[in-house]
Order: sequence, then structure tokens, then C-alpha cells
Amino acid sequence: MAQELSWELIGERIRLSRLSTGLSQGALADRIGLERSMVSKLESGGRHVDAVELTRIARELDYPLTHFLSAPPAVVSRRTAGAAEIDRSDDSKRTYRTEAQISDWLRDVCQLMDDGVLLPRPLLRFPGAVRGSDEAARAAGWLRVQLGLGTEPLGSMTEVCEQAGQFTAVVPLPEGADGASLVDDEVAVAIVSERLQPGRQRSTAAHELGHLVLGDEFSSDLGVHASRKEREKAVDAFGAEFLLPKERARQAVARKDQDEVRRNLVELSANYRVSWTLAVQQAAPEGGKSAEFWQQMKQRTPTVAEFRNSLGWKPLPDLSTVRVPPGYASAVMRALDDALITETRAVEMMRGQVTSDEFDEE
Repeated sequence: MAQELSWELIGERIRLSRLSTGLSQGALADRIGLERSMVSKLESGGRHVDAVELTRIARELDYPLTHFLSAPPAVVSRRTAGAAEIDRSDDSKRTYRTEAQISDWLRDVCQLMDDGVLLPRPLLRFPGAVRGSDEAARAAGWLRVQLGLGTEPLGSMTEVCEQAGQFTAVVPLPEGADGASLVDDEVAVAIVSERLQPGRQRSTAAHELGHLVLGDEFSSDLGVHASRKEREKAVDAFGAEFLLPKERARQAVARKDQDEVRRNLVELSANYRVSWTLAVQQAAPEGGKSAEFWQQMKQRTPTVAEFRNSLGWKPLPDLSTVRVPPGYASAVMRALDDALITETRAVEMMRGQVTSDEFDEE
């Protein structure tokens, strides 16, 4: 159950949320129809905010109401300890909004679990030591085996991540933020920015899944023995191998000339739904081909028409259209059917997966 906040803490949430958007007290006051002095009193806790005013504030600042009424999950508070203030930098504003988004997503997942309509998923964590990129790639192969995926293309990333124990959603993150993930007790969640191109969305989802599978950065072998830059490099290696195994990529380009290599990589990139850069990265080096060969290949980026043609002009839905995990979506509908949530709340929890008019009877 979310912890309810005092008026002072609600006011502080309003203040920080306002700062994260770059608005002054006067600008926010004008938008919600109050005097600037009233906004000042709200933020200091000197005046109680009513439901209508808070709804207007939430709408203008683009935060859900629960953001103002609930304390951040403990795991988020620990991560941001000592950095609760927002300065003029874009980084602090981006961090605050990203933390708010993942907190809201975690609350929704936990609400459905508390209501008994969503079952927790076992977290799949690699049992071996991971000290670098090679071990991280092996962990990706291990996860594919655990999920029965072989070396075939992955389906929807929200479904794959859910099977591994991580509930992943696509949300409107600020520019410059690709994604985030956390584990609270035994509940793992991740968010991916809706701004990203499809290939990068999948890479981000795989990267955040890597943080779960490889273990918490403060306790794993990798976290102890590597710098943060080295750790992120290893997590990227996990994500690349999980999305497109090197074995499959190198088989497709072995003993081929440059044009054949490119055609095969276009097909692989399209079917595995990864970026061109990642496809080339997973194929190289192979068969004695030079670094110059692969550099030229990376620069020969295919057109959108080439990608679509390699798929037979059939669109493949993914994070741009599948925004929440299927198990989670079914749980939302069960909660609605059992009158545990309202239709408006169901639409909100589905994060753009459905709209209110899709609930209307014909």
C-alpha cells in the first residue's frame, strides 16, 4: 500500500515537479488560475490543495495524481538519497521525471499484485560470475536457453522481459533518457522511452533486462570489480547477444562477398528487429574480413524500403504498439471486471495500449 503524504510533503512534490518542467511559480499559477502567492503557500505546505487544484497541477506538469499523493518507493528513495533537489541542469530535471515515471509504473504493478490479479514472476538471474563482456554474452545465451528461445528472433520485448521476471513498459520519458530499471524486493520493473526508434527501443529494453539478469551493481562480481563504464559496456554486450546471437549473425555472412553480406545483414536486422549498427557489430569480425570491410559495411545503412521488403512488407508489432506486458494487460482487465479499478484508471494503467473509446460497446 502506498504511503500517504503530509500536506508539507505534497507541497514539496508539487515544487520539485514544477522545477522539473522549468516553470516558475507565477507561470504555474497562471496556468491553473491561482495567485502566485497561493502556489507558494501550497508548495510550503501552508495551504491545503483541493482535488480540483491538484488535478489541474498534475495536468499542467504532466504527472499522474499518484505522484503527488504517494511517497516514492523505498528503492527509489535510496537511489536518489542526497540528490533530492533539482537545479537548473537538464540532467537533474531528466532524472527527477524518469524516477517519477518508474515509481508510478512500480506502484501500478504492485497494486495489481496486491489485488491478487497479477502474480509475481520469478526473477531469472545468471548464476555464474560476470566480470566483463564475454561473460555477459554467455549470460544472454543462458537466458535464451532458460526461455526456450534458441537463436531465433525474439517476439515482443515486453512479453520476453515479463517471462524473465521484469515488467517493462513504454512511457513518455524526457529527451535524453532512454530507459531505467529497478528491483524492489522481488518485483522487477523497467521503462523504455517512447521517443526512441524501434531498434533502439529493443536495445534499451534488452539493456535494462541485462541489469536484472547480471545482478545488482552493488553486489555482483561485475559491480565489485569493474568501473561503471565497464559495467555498462558488459550490459550492452548482454543486450546485443540476447537480441541477435553472434553465432546466427556470423553464419549469415560467412564466405560471402560484400553485396551478399549486406543483403543477409539487412534480412537479419529486419527479422531480429535490431539496428543496423548492432547487426554489423554482431557479425564482425568474421572470415578474415578486414576492419575496413566492416567499417564500410556499417556506413552502408539500408533504406526503410529495403528493411520492409526483406520482411515481405508485413509490419512486425513491437514496443511502438505493444506498450505493456501481456500478463500485466490481462491483469488490468481482470481488475476492471472485478470492479477493483474504474475504466478511467484502467486506461491510465495501460499507458496508451488502449483508449477509453475502445471500452465502448458497439
